[in-house]
Amino acid sequence: MDIRQLQYLSALAREKHFTRAAQACNVTQPTLSERIRQLEEELGVPIVERGQRFHGFTTEGDRVLKWAQVILDNWSAMRQEINQLREGDAQISGRLVMAVIPSALPIAARLAKFFRAAHPNVDMVVLSHTSIEILRSLDDFSADVGLTYLDNEPISGLVARPVYRERYCLFVRHDDPLAQLRQVTWAEAAVHPLALLTPNMQNRRIVDRAFQSAGASPVAKVETNSLMNLCANVRETGLAAVMPEYVKSTLGPGSDLVAVPLVAPDVEHAVGLVAIDRSPMPPLVTIALGTATLLADDLKSTTLGL
Repeated sequence: MDIRQLQYLSALAREKHFTRAAQACNVTQPTLSERIRQLEEELGVPIVERGQRFHGFTTEGDRVLKWAQVILDNWSAMRQEINQLREGDAQISGRLVMAVIPSALPIAARLAKFFRAAHPNVDMVVLSHTSIEILRSLDDFSADVGLTYLDNEPISGLVARPVYRERYCLFVRHDDPLAQLRQVTWAEAAVHPLALLTPNMQNRRIVDRAFQSAGASPVAKVETNSLMNLCANVRETGLAAVMPEYVKSTLGPGSDLVAVPLVAPDVEHAVGLVAIDRSPMPPLVTIALGTATLLADDLKSTTLGL
């Protein structure tokens, strides 16, 4: 057994296609298939369901894959730490994968800015995931850290660093009558034609509970899993959208969208960076958690405050 065999297995799980997995590993498809077959012979169990194309893993294969993911993650972390010991923090390199709830993507960009300012040799991959998908991606090591809700989903077994508290505004076009108000109730917002995130998003479930507590039953005219698309719908169609208040700073001073604070009830939730709690902790994860704390301190001086 060697690392390459486990890499091929992980790639197959990710791509779910032999040829694409081989391309991702820069080898031929017969080479990848043969190395996985050799792994099966060495372990004495079938790993892949046999067929002309990929049909999934056997029960034994699922367990082999889980161990492979753990071994590959620890192997990567070991290489990071050796590099850190040899070169120092400033020269550490590697790749950090961060899974982020859609409503926190603008904050993820700020986190990336802080991180790369101190560690320019680290490449970052930022993926938009639901909160449930983030927990799953941490569990299978397809993500190193997650930026997600801390008080709305179970995060047992994870280490967390609070970054900000998510509060909500009704975003409308500047020519909308509601744009002149200092605040709007959730019940009043429910009367307005709305664009909202899709129901599988934790943010949408938070918004739905807020409307429910206000005794309101809004009807979403447009649903999307993208904050950018929400903003576009407000601008182009005249719909209103419930979004985190920090979106107004992301839009910039020249935006024609107005953010009106939502009240009755006042709703806010903690959002932070999470990672699998383990020892030793991968160096890049340790740095990311420290960066989250620095970002939280910086945001305290803004309207986002914790």
